[in-house]
Amino acid sequence: MARPLALLALLLLLLTGCVPQPGPADPLHRLQGGDGPLPVRLEGTLQEDPVMLAAGSAGAGPCRALLQAVGGRTDLHFPRCPALRQGWRLRLEGELRRPRPAPHPLLAGSAERLARQGSWTRLEVRDLQVLSRPPTPIADLRRRLAARLIAAAGPERGGLLAALVLGSAVVPLPVELREAFRASGLSHALAASGFHLTVLLGAVMVLARPLGRPGRLLLAGGAMLLFVLLAGPQPSVVRAVLTSSFALAALETGRRGRPLGLLALAVALMLALHPHWLFDVGFQLSVASTAGLIVSAAPLERAVLARLPARLAPRRWAPELAVVLAATLWTLPLQLLHFGAVPAYAIPANLLAAPLLAPLTLGAMALAVLALTLPALLPLLLPPVALMAGLLLALARAAAALPMAQWQTGRPQPWLVLLLSLALLVVALPDPGPRRRWLALALVALATTLHLGQLRADQLLLVHQAGGGGRTVVIARHQGRAALIGTAAEGSVCRQTRRLATGLGIGRFDWLLLLDPVASDAPDCWRDLAGRVLAYGQEAAPLAAGQRLVSAGLSVEALSMDSHALALTFGRRRWLLLPDRPAWWAARRSLEAAAAGRGFGGRATDGLWLGFPPSRRERALVQRQAPARVWLSGEAPGPALPRGWQASGASGFLMARGG
Repeated sequence: MARPLALLALLLLLLTGCVPQPGPADPLHRLQGGDGPLPVRLEGTLQEDPVMLAAGSAGAGPCRALLQAVGGRTDLHFPRCPALRQGWRLRLEGELRRPRPAPHPLLAGSAERLARQGSWTRLEVRDLQVLSRPPTPIADLRRRLAARLIAAAGPERGGLLAALVLGSAVVPLPVELREAFRASGLSHALAASGFHLTVLLGAVMVLARPLGRPGRLLLAGGAMLLFVLLAGPQPSVVRAVLTSSFALAALETGRRGRPLGLLALAVALMLALHPHWLFDVGFQLSVASTAGLIVSAAPLERAVLARLPARLAPRRWAPELAVVLAATLWTLPLQLLHFGAVPAYAIPANLLAAPLLAPLTLGAMALAVLALTLPALLPLLLPPVALMAGLLLALARAAAALPMAQWQTGRPQPWLVLLLSLALLVVALPDPGPRRRWLALALVALATTLHLGQLRADQLLLVHQAGGGGRTVVIARHQGRAALIGTAAEGSVCRQTRRLATGLGIGRFDWLLLLDPVASDAPDCWRDLAGRVLAYGQEAAPLAAGQRLVSAGLSVEALSMDSHALALTFGRRRWLLLPDRPAWWAARRSLEAAAAGRGFGGRATDGLWLGFPPSRRERALVQRQAPARVWLSGEAPGPALPRGWQASGASGFLMARGG
């Protein structure tokens, strides 16, 4: 067993550096190193149906789709969503540009998302022409199947049934449903994976038992081919099919296959063909959970049985509990690394869902067959399956609604995740001795202590994103508490702030101060983030000069009535915040006094933030004040900045730790 593990680990380490790169004929090279926009004409084939960019726009709003052009892929953006289908060949005219990267590593930017799909450009489409409409029977089959199940059982139950057959990647599920399954730790039920294939193969092999070996292999191969065609060649689907194929071949030929070796072989083949799959989160979770089941499920089941008295009913759940624990332990480091949050009730939710998932998956597959062949009989089988789907939906919602359903740990540093992975590996391997258990406990304690120390450290974080005059968020942290000051109040900024808070391990801000004079289009989103929200665009009176928002170790004070000039204090640090030029003029006298050595408002400042590009005279005044740090939102105003000055760039972040 050690040899396949070592080979797999070596393979993953070698391929970690295989970052996807554009080919020599990729549309990116038309930009000649710039960011665009560049007027171009492209021809290519749609790789997917257009996807709406805004929920609830009912086909009238903007949408996007991926185009395979000559030499590479590009992301298409349509101002009004056209009636296009996957597989159609198009000629398009528009402006080509480089997609904007994420302003912070904790935020998923379009550039990073598209790079994982092999695209490095975006085309803002002005005009299009459909060159051909080749037949796409598989895509049409997926659409027809999903539409019939949703029409028969409703958007939620029907969408869940369609996802159990096709996978959530190709089914339009309501956002609220996806969030409930994610928060409850049941999102794996919506993703086409090895579990769904196992259920399908189990049913096929039972039906094919009288046919002999050739018949069984033929039906099993047909089932796997159908599974790939319906769910699409997603990394988790391909991994499940390859592993199952190797295992089935070994079983039918009478050879004893080593499951971990078969998994390593499947992973090696996949990464040899598509190295960029290594960076796919679904692929990583699929491989980790499968390895966990192979290595740790049986030892964990023995451990559970050894520690529970024979008369206890939970002994009957030992196999299910061992499976859930093994998958959870092996995927925990990846969840922390990628999401910074762990579903707190994932283990009990999965135990309660286990009796439902297999019959529900089989029922959904049977409904899919009826929907495609005998749709008139669909209402006969639908009620019991829809009832099970409703029970699973109710379970997911109930678990997601519990207090602290999402344990927001924050995203640890990669080396801390490596420490935790080593500790979990020591525990998860078969029959760990006392010394290994103590070693694992010490590693977990060390990783936890270091991570908690980072979460409780005083810190100031500025995240700036171009667009709409610039959107800047300033987050101050002190002893595990946090507060936020933002220049924009749009719903998109709030959603980004929520993701940022999750990655930082901030469950809730003490207070928010939103300086946007325009009312937010998502006030509920902001209220969910903080105990107190002061938004100037919501008919709230601005802070008067001298007024403050205060919580333990965090405060912001208005320096004038007619501007956004602010003094922010976190711990023992004090920063002057001047988000716009009116704030600069309001604070100029105090700055001149500080430059003369009298301090700002009688107190020294540790830093200054300017939300606008300063002129030469303004820079000279700030330099005479000589603050330890000066932050600028946006691009640097010159080729070289004075010492202690930093600029965020068009989209970027700046960070400082306090003492």
